[in-house]
Amino acid sequence: MTGAAVYLILGLALLLAIVLPQVTRRVALSPPMVLVAVGMLIGLLPLPDGVSLEPEANRTVLLHVTELCVLVSLMGVGLAIDRALDLRSRASWRTWSPVWRLLAITMPATVLGVALLGWWVAGLAPAVALLLGAVLAPTDPVLASDVQVGEPLTEDIDDADRPDDDRPAGDDDIRFSLTAEAGLNDGLAFPFVHLALLLLAGGFALTDAGTWLGWYVAGKIVLGTLVGLGAGWLLGRQAFRARSDSLRLADHGEPLLALAGLLATYGAAELLGGYGFLAVFACAMSLRATESRHSYQRAMHALVERLERLITLLVLLVLGMAMTRGLLSHLDWRGVVLGLALVLVVRPLAGYAALSTFPRAERFDGGLDRGERVAVAFFGVRGVGSLFYLAYATSHHDVPGEPWLWSTVAFTVVLSVLLHGVTATPAMSRLDARRAAAR
Repeated sequence: MTGAAVYLILGLALLLAIVLPQVTRRVALSPPMVLVAVGMLIGLLPLPDGVSLEPEANRTVLLHVTELCVLVSLMGVGLAIDRALDLRSRASWRTWSPVWRLLAITMPATVLGVALLGWWVAGLAPAVALLLGAVLAPTDPVLASDVQVGEPLTEDIDDADRPDDDRPAGDDDIRFSLTAEAGLNDGLAFPFVHLALLLLAGGFALTDAGTWLGWYVAGKIVLGTLVGLGAGWLLGRQAFRARSDSLRLADHGEPLLALAGLLATYGAAELLGGYGFLAVFACAMSLRATESRHSYQRAMHALVERLERLITLLVLLVLGMAMTRGLLSHLDWRGVVLGLALVLVVRPLAGYAALSTFPRAERFDGGLDRGERVAVAFFGVRGVGSLFYLAYATSHHDVPGEPWLWSTVAFTVVLSVLLHGVTATPAMSRLDARRAAAR
C-alpha cells in the first residue's frame, strides 16, 4: 500500500465520517458500526512490509492515541452537560441521583461480576480477572450518539425554538445519566486497574490495602477533582471576566481555550499525582458553569467535538483493520461468553438494581420511570476507554495471557458498538415519543 493510497483511504474515510451522522440519524445504524466495517475491509488490503497492527507491538502508540481520544471526549462531555452541579446545594446533588447510583453501585458491581466470570468461567488468575473487570467497566457514550446529550444550550439556541423533528434530546434524564456516568467513570476505573497491577506485582499485604484505599481511591480522586475545578474556575475567569478586553477570550470567540485547558489540566493533575481524566471532566464542568448560557460554550464544544470525531475515526478504522489482521485470533468461547455476559447480563442487572433501589420520584429531575431505568441500565456502551486501560496496564506490567485479553476486549467493544448501535435509535425514539405524549 503506497503513501498515496493511504491518503486516498484516509480522505474517503473522513468524508464517510462527515456524511454518516446525517445519513444514519433516523435508521438503526450508527456511524461507529460503519467505520469499523470500513476498517475491516481496509484491513484486507496488503500492508507495507514491517507494518504490524498487533497491540503488543504498538503499546505506546495505542496508549497515547486512546488516551488523547478519551481526554477529548471527556472535555466535550463536560462542556455539553447542561445540568449544573452546585456542590453546596443538596437539591442539586439529588438531580444527579442516577449518576451517583451508577458510579457507586453499578460500576463496582460490574467490575466484580466480570472478575468473577473471568476467574470462574475463563480460569484466569484473580489479579488478571480483576484487571479484565476494571478494563471493561468504563462506559463510553461517544460510540452511541443517540444516548448522549447534544450540544450545549446557550443564549442563541434553545430547544423550544427548534422544529420537533430537528430537536436534540438535550438534558433528559436518560441521556444525562449515561453521559455524566461516562464522564466520571472513565477516571474512577483507575483505582481498580491499580489494584490489579498491585496484585500482579505480588506481596499485597494489609498495609498495601491501606495505601490503595487512602491514596489510589481517595487521595488521587480528590486531588484530580480539585485540580480540575480550580483549572476550570481560572479559565472561566480568564475567558468571561478578565478586566482587559484583549484577554477576555469569550468576546473574541477563540475556541482553542478548550484544547489548551484540556492539555494543561491533564498535565497538572498527573504531575501532582491526581487522576487526570477526572481533572479534565471537572475542568470542563467548572468552565461550563462560569457562564453556562454564553454562546462561547457552543464554540468550544464544536471544536472539541470535531477533534473527537477525527481521533475516534482513526481509532475505529485501526480497530477494524486489526480485526481482519489477527486481533481476534486468540478469541475463544471464554471471551465470547464474557463479552456477551457483560453486555447482556452483568451491566443491565447491575444498572437496573442500582437505579431501582429506593428510586427518586419520577416527577423530579433525576427521577426515572421503569422504562427509563431499563434504558439507562442497558445502554452501557463499551468503547475507547477499555482499549486505553488495557494498553495502560500492559505498558506498566507483564500481564499473563495478554493476547487473549486484547482479543476479548476488542470483541466486547465491537459487540457493544454493534448491539447498542442497532438498538439505540429505535429505543430512544420510542422513549422520546412516549415522553412527548405524556406532556
